[in-house]
Formats: sequence, structure tokens, C-alpha cells
Amino acid sequence: MITGIIMACGFSKRMNRNKLMLNIDGEPIIEKVIRAAKNSSIDKILLIYREEQIKEVGNKYGVETVFNPNAQCGQSESMKLGIIHSPVETSGYMFFVGDQPFIDPNTINTLIESYKDDDCLIAVPRYNGKNGNPTIFSVSLKEKLLSINGDEGGKSVIKNNIENVKYVNIDNNVIGNDIDTWEEYIKWR
Repeated sequence: MITGIIMACGFSKRMNRNKLMLNIDGEPIIEKVIRAAKNSSIDKILLIYREEQIKEVGNKYGVETVFNPNAQCGQSESMKLGIIHSPVETSGYMFFVGDQPFIDPNTINTLIESYKDDDCLIAVPRYNGKNGNPTIFSVSLKEKLLSINGDEGGKSVIKNNIENVKYVNIDNNVIGNDIDTWEEYIKWR
């Protein structure tokens, strides 16, 4: 069982507005991420949120929502909440960022299939040679993931388990783009 954990608690400091609620192709960025996950083969989806309007989008799609009271402590808090609220039968955690509006079900399914087909602990997508998201971690790395602090994400766990990482090349580079600045938003909307 793979649990998808959508981390949607950032403060959009570089944009000075809630970027997850900005529209691309007529719908909020976070809605595009949730819909892609819903239409994939993920077994369970958790939306980790800070703002009520993000929760409302999750409710619209019937995904389980978890409030993050410590969002100011960085991305690791969202990761930890997702792990803690995952079903006990979870075998892997697939971490999504909420600002990746071009992610699609096929890419998600390709990552899940690659993770399940290989004897690996971590599956990392590569877009044009660069590591990206969503990344899958085996439940066997749970304690290591729970020990992460701040905005580090899973990079240190990947680095310390490099021999157990499967890199999955994704041909469509647009899929890996996230939206961090107003200029990026203008470019992609």
C-alpha cells in the first residue's frame, strides 16, 4: 500500500501570496495536484494543510486532511504528520509538493510501478537530469524520516541510502516544474 502525502503548508514567501490557490488552466494549483493523485493508483491520500481554503479543496475530492499546527518549523513537519497519519498497512510514503501543477496520474503510476518492480527503498523522479517530486520512501525508512527537521525534506535520507535509490527518468520536463515565484506563475498560467 502506497500512501500519498501532499504537503500544502508553505508560506509562499517568495511570492507574497498563497500560490497554491492561484489558478492555472482555470483551477487552483493545489486542486490540480490533488486531482492527479486521485486519478492515479495511489491507495490512500493525505493532504497536510495550514490554511482552511486548502482543506476545503481536499474535502471537495474526499481526501483525508490533516492540520499542521507547526508549519513554521518547515517541510519536515508535514512529512512527519503524513507518516504518523498513514495507515498501518502502508509500505511506502509518496511525498508530493503542493505547487507542482503539471504532475499527472501517468507519471505518478510510473513512479509507483518502478518502486514496486525494483528492490529499492527510494524512488526519485528525474526531470531533465534533476531530481524532483514526488518521491517514494519505503516504510523501513520511517524512523529516519521522522528524525528530519526544518525544510530539509528527504534529501539526507536519500544521500545516506544512495545504494538503495532508484532514479526514474521522466521524459516530459514540464511535469516536474513547481511554481515558486510570480514570474514562474506568469510563465506557466
